[in-house]
Order: sequence, then structure tokens, then C-alpha cells
Amino acid sequence: MKDEQMTLMNACLQHTSRNPMAILRTLMALPFCHMHGPEHHTLVGAALLTAYKNSGGEIDLPSALEELHARAQKVPGGACGYWGACGAAISSGMFVSIVTGATPLGGREWGLCNLMTSASLRAIGSVGGPRCCKRNSALAITQAVQFAKEHLGVDMELEPIHCAHSDQNGQCIGARCPFHP
Repeated sequence: MKDEQMTLMNACLQHTSRNPMAILRTLMALPFCHMHGPEHHTLVGAALLTAYKNSGGEIDLPSALEELHARAQKVPGGACGYWGACGAAISSGMFVSIVTGATPLGGREWGLCNLMTSASLRAIGSVGGPRCCKRNSALAITQAVQFAKEHLGVDMELEPIHCAHSDQNGQCIGARCPFHP
């Protein structure tokens, strides 16, 4: 297991919060996390899996985090613009896929993970670009918290989100961002 993956795994396993944004902030403060980058494709799902477990969701968290990491590594940086599917949104779909045990041959669970990704993509696309991995991660998590309560019966916590990264983002959209201070 690579150092970054081990650091991420340890941070998640030690976190007790039911709030995926609080967990995400901890993960985004790790030394390997940049303002923008494909690491967010793992961080979103990891924060969601951890909060889900801490909120009573029944999963084997270490195995779930390993599976998420393996899947997220396949989503390249720039997928938001080149594929038309932001990796943060895809990560929220991976979260639902993992907790429901979805496969390409699944029924309800197959639909749920695609609906989750769709909800995140709609929220992200509605704000518009250019990209901001921090904003898109927060939008995906916001959608996933609602989705988990409605479709999975797990009630995670979520407090108001305020951006602390706009001064580091040369492409910040300012007042168009729902989290801009």
C-alpha cells in the first residue's frame, strides 16, 4: 500500500465524525492534496464512506476504502472537462456502489449508484466552470448526504459549507460559487 493511501486510510479509520465535509476537510489538509487534482476522486468517496460508517451504515470500512481507492485511481485528472463527468461526482457514485454492492448486472443498486452520480453531476454542472475540485467535492458531498438519507436510510450530518480555498484558486468563480465567503 502506497504511503498516500496508508495516510488516507489511517485518517479515515481514526475519524469519528458523522459529517463528511468535516472528514473531507481533514483529508484535504493532508500533504499530498493539492488545490486541484485527481486525489479528490478518492477523497470524496472516502469521506462519504467514513461518515456513512460513523452514522450507523453497515460496511467493512477498511475494505470499502481499499475498493474505493482502486476504483478512483482509474478516473484521470481532467475528466470533468475531457469526459464530461467530474471525478468528485463519480466518487459519490462509487460510494453508493460500494455500500449497496452494485455490479454491472445489479438491479436497484445499479440504478442507485447511477442516480447518485447524476445528482452530483447536475449540481456541479448547474454552477458551471471552470473547474474547482474543492467546490465540486463539496457539491458532490452535499448531494450524497441527501441521497443517503432518502435512499439508504442513513442520516449523516452536514453543516453550512464555506470556502477557505478561494485565495488559492486562480480560476475561482467568486460569487457564482455557492460556498464563496
